[in-house]
Amino acid sequence: MFGFFRRKNQDQKAAEAAAEFAAAAERTEAEQQALAEARQAVANGTATLVQQALVMQADEAAQQAAAATPAATPATTPVTEAAAVPGPGTPAPTGMSPAEAAATASTATAESTTAAASPAAAISTTATASPAPAAPADDEAARRAMVEQAALQVERDLAAQAEANRQAEAAAHAGHAASANEAAAVAAREAQARQAAAEAAQAPAALPTTYGDSEIVPPTQALPEAVRPARAGWFERLRGGLARTRSQLGSILSRSKIDESLYEDLETALLASDTGYGTTEWLLGQLRERVKRDRIQDAATLKTALIDILTDLLTPLEKPIDVDRASPLVMMIAGVNGAGKTTSIGKLARHLHQIEQSVLLAAGDTFRAAAREQLARWGERNQVHVIANEGGDPAAVAFDAIKAGQARGIDVVMVDTAGRLPTQRHLMDELKKIRRVMGKAMDDAPHEVLLVLDGNTGQNMLAQVQAFDEAVQLTGLIVTKLDGTAKGGAIAALAHTRRDNPLPVYFIGVGEGVEDLQGFSAREFATALLV
Repeated sequence: MFGFFRRKNQDQKAAEAAAEFAAAAERTEAEQQALAEARQAVANGTATLVQQALVMQADEAAQQAAAATPAATPATTPVTEAAAVPGPGTPAPTGMSPAEAAATASTATAESTTAAASPAAAISTTATASPAPAAPADDEAARRAMVEQAALQVERDLAAQAEANRQAEAAAHAGHAASANEAAAVAAREAQARQAAAEAAQAPAALPTTYGDSEIVPPTQALPEAVRPARAGWFERLRGGLARTRSQLGSILSRSKIDESLYEDLETALLASDTGYGTTEWLLGQLRERVKRDRIQDAATLKTALIDILTDLLTPLEKPIDVDRASPLVMMIAGVNGAGKTTSIGKLARHLHQIEQSVLLAAGDTFRAAAREQLARWGERNQVHVIANEGGDPAAVAFDAIKAGQARGIDVVMVDTAGRLPTQRHLMDELKKIRRVMGKAMDDAPHEVLLVLDGNTGQNMLAQVQAFDEAVQLTGLIVTKLDGTAKGGAIAALAHTRRDNPLPVYFIGVGEGVEDLQGFSAREFATALLV
């Protein structure tokens, strides 16, 4: 009985050991496969928290095992269960039948074979091998708690890493934005520098301030807003300027009856306004023919007829200056003393500024006191440059002015000259010299030779025009100061005497203001003279 129970206990133990070894082998192989998959997922960046915890736990266990490995112990001779199995010729143990001994040996052989087939079960034993006991429940709970703690730690580490990555990314974006702004600012500065360099390369070189012996005087004051006067306002000023001349003719033409006495009084009034005898006779003859042809019977119609006749007579004098026919257009201004040459030049500069023409003024009157300063003052008012050489040769100043105008790309160059009487032969010869020198500075210069006439001189205008025309070949006239004279009829005399070779009246002046010098209109002048 004792032997049976002993054999029965051995068989049960052998079966339990074989089952436990098989379960351990399967568990070990599954764990190894799961660990391998976890490591692969971590390497690919697709690992879950559990896989990351498993890898971390395995790495920590390996480090702990490596640190706690004891020194090598003397090897013992492994004796497997198979070694204890009796062979066919081996007698059965005491108390066992041969069949029982064979079963026991077979069971031991199976256990040995299973242990050898499983890497985890390949464990060396002593002569009598005993199976490893199962892990206690508290060890399993501890292992799970450790895995959960590792998972939580991994989760916290991952959250911290994500926050760090987010902050790093934000800092990178901020740095990128700052770098982008700085790069944009640098690019803008470089573009401005390139544009400035291009403009500097395209801009002309700094213009000299001296030409020959003459000096350029730049303006020093700002030019006020130029306002072009309305034509209606100009007509009122013209009419007011010719009031003294009109007062002699208006009372006669207001009569109700047209008779011979009216013609006689009209003749006297025309002669008093310096129309001249020849011009007066021509006007009365034209008027008589118009009255007879049109059967005019009232003074109002007679006045309209006289306005038409005067307009036809003055129309050849109405002509504008072509400022585009040369570049620069060179204008020479001459006249007697006190006619208003310098003032007229300043007013003309303003008109040219209003039509967007650049102007250079030349102070050719090098002898009159303060002539240079007067012209410079007009240059300041009009924001134009003045070239001058006080006490120098007027012809040299004119020459230098033309060269400066060409170098600076000026549209109009106006050369002032000293006042002189036609009877002063040496001064008239000087004027001829100035004209010749200007022609040497530029072909066809001067393009315009203007004579400034004082409206107070009346019939003396005719003599001045003739003398200056013979000296410098006049191209046009400027009549000034018509507001202070009753001799406005002299312009009609000028038109009548030069009917075969009319000389244009470019501008007329009826006051000291800039707007009081305007282009000549035959119809406006005739109307303002009689109405």
